[in-house]
Amino acid sequence: MANDLVLLTRRSGATGLWLPAVLRDPWLALLLALVALNLAWAATGTAPAAVQALWHWWPALLRGLAMNIQISVLAMALGTLAGLVVGAVSLSPSPLLRRLTRAYVLLFRNAPILVLVYFTTYVFPFELALGGWRLPFPDWLKVVIGLGLPASANVAEIFRGAIQSIPSAQWEAAQSLAFRRAQIFRMIVLPQCLRRMLPSWMNLYASITMSTSLASLVGVHDLVDAATVASNTVSRTDFTILVYFTLLALFFAYCYPIARWTRYLERRHEHY
Repeated sequence: MANDLVLLTRRSGATGLWLPAVLRDPWLALLLALVALNLAWAATGTAPAAVQALWHWWPALLRGLAMNIQISVLAMALGTLAGLVVGAVSLSPSPLLRRLTRAYVLLFRNAPILVLVYFTTYVFPFELALGGWRLPFPDWLKVVIGLGLPASANVAEIFRGAIQSIPSAQWEAAQSLAFRRAQIFRMIVLPQCLRRMLPSWMNLYASITMSTSLASLVGVHDLVDAATVASNTVSRTDFTILVYFTLLALFFAYCYPIARWTRYLERRHEHY
């Protein structure tokens, strides 16, 4: 699979050379060209003042991006765990449980993410009292919960749809072979569900990652906050334009490969 995803190559009819397919992507080629141009400026010392200021703020921007990635990974992990539970309960034979899980999914799939982020930020306390200990409850962790709620609702729907897409004949055939229901689910249904869920799950993760830009609105020092501080400190119009273009490029550089990998998995899934 690594060869399929990373070392995939195409033969160029004009030159007869084997080139990595990733370099033939116009968006990635443009991004690499901009990076190469900035590196050349830095090496020769001829960069404009705005670019020099950008290099000065580059470590702070990367630390901000790391915070966004941390929030997105934790929110998706929380949403996945909760969503698998909710998705499984939504298939319960109990009508009451099905209605409760349906209400949960409808509520958090349709609630604005910004409202959820504000809700978790200002409803949860700033510190937790456990016995004689007081533990801080940082804002970034509240944002994780705020993003994990809609993620869990979407994962629940993805999981439910993946289970229902398995033909009922597979359940019946396994039951005829004396498999218990738990064994059928663990050994036959779940492996197929994971493969079918993965493209949608990755699309959801990319969406959650982009939504982490809302964290700066509640005081989290993320990439958007770092770019804003840099813009206000340097106070140059050309630098402000450059730093926000850089912000877009960093989010793009992180999310675009996920989108490409998702498309690859979707095409591969069509052959099964």
